Amino acid sequence: RSFAQSLLKFLGFIFWGAAAAQASGAVLVILMFKNYRDLFQESYLSLPGWLALATALVLLPTGVLAVSVNRSRNKQGTLMYLLLLLLCLEMSSAALARSYCVRTASQLESAMGYLVLQHNWTCSPDPGSSAVDVMQRKLQCCGVHNYTDWLKASSSSQYRPACVPESCCKENYSHCRGNLGHVEQLSEEGCLKKLEDQLCFAMMYMFWCCTLLSILEILAGVSNGILMRPQPFHELSIL
Repeated sequence: RSFAQSLLKFLGFIFWGAAAAQASGAVLVILMFKNYRDLFQESYLSLPGWLALATALVLLPTGVLAVSVNRSRNKQGTLMYLLLLLLCLEMSSAALARSYCVRTASQLESAMGYLVLQHNWTCSPDPGSSAVDVMQRKLQCCGVHNYTDWLKASSSSQYRPACVPESCCKENYSHCRGNLGHVEQLSEEGCLKKLEDQLCFAMMYMFWCCTLLSILEILAGVSNGILMRPQPFHELSIL
């Protein structure tokens, strides 16, 4: 019992730190889908982030109860309920994050290709404000796979500009206008790989955070159950 109580208090402090880690991962996922909402048509794709944010909020009172549970029957019962709720939230968030990482990555290429084909650009100093321009500036990338995607897009129209959008330019070339005669001034990587890497990093961060926390919550539940064992059944009526 003394070991179970010490372990429960230790896990309570861990839960407070885990709440901050969970919240940061949740904000990262939510902002990513918000910033690139033109590429992700389904609004529910940010659901793992919102679930993780709810988990972070529930972790705070759970940590308080785990640290101060002692022999209080009401606290032990409430803690057990919160641990069960957290376990459901964590497992749901982990499953969604894992499946969305695979699912959305396969949709990105077609969505990016469509935006590139629909983009109208000229060889002017206009930096552009379309979804593609914003994405290329943020990620420092050019095209879906590389800058040649813009050449393919221009070949499908009658007007063929001898340049790529200015948003393809590297940051350290202030006078770059997307001229194809100066390819060294353009970002070398395509946007697809960079965005896929960011997306899968955020989702896998969420997945492993949720998986690890689920294990810790099971340990906390077992420890709390050990503390509750000697109590007569009628004294656990709160359950």
